[in-house]
Amino acid sequence: MQQHVRIAPSILSADFAKLGDEVRAITAAGADYIHVDVMDGHFVPNLTIGPSVVKALRPHSALPFDVHLMIAPADPYIAEFANAGADIITVHPEAGPHLHRTIQLIKSHGKKAGVAINPATSLDVVDYLIDDVDLILIMSVNPGFGGQSFIKEAFTKIRAVRERIDQSGRAIDLEVDGGINDKTAGEAIAAGADVLVAGTATFSGGNNAYAGNIRRLRGESVARPGG
Repeated sequence: MQQHVRIAPSILSADFAKLGDEVRAITAAGADYIHVDVMDGHFVPNLTIGPSVVKALRPHSALPFDVHLMIAPADPYIAEFANAGADIITVHPEAGPHLHRTIQLIKSHGKKAGVAINPATSLDVVDYLIDDVDLILIMSVNPGFGGQSFIKEAFTKIRAVRERIDQSGRAIDLEVDGGINDKTAGEAIAAGADVLVAGTATFSGGNNAYAGNIRRLRGESVARPGG
């Protein structure tokens, strides 16, 4: 059964010069998770942040920190991110030789474990991990950069994973990341997603716009200025 829709703003699109303020603002605006994109310049063609930034941001919000590791290998850094304050740690099957062991490692630190599926990655891995993961992330862009357009084939994957989750009977988050905006958000929710990662769509317009941005992504009606 689909859970209520939650919004996970990606701090990749926040103002890094005032990141603590941005996390506080997006929390006050009604976000559900804080999504942290970790990239190593090797597994994906971009370089972002490490555990020290997660630790520095932790006092600025009580929301769950949803940490997406786009790094390889991932295992050597699981403990650091867990200790820094991550609540959910998501890894890619391609980031190491033993995905099940990595999931076990995340859970050994008392954290929720997620698996991320790239646009060209088969869903077969989900069938063997459905009883072990807490979150399944469907990438609707190729990981590495914000601001990309939604790959429409992702809707097929979302529907297929929704069916698998429902059959499992477990409350697993079905998260979608990439190209989420007012239009694709509704389509992703209709396909079965219940957590939407959005960077540009949440952090646009300044602090006063964040609450309205989040409500629109949820499909709630928002009064527009002058409307």
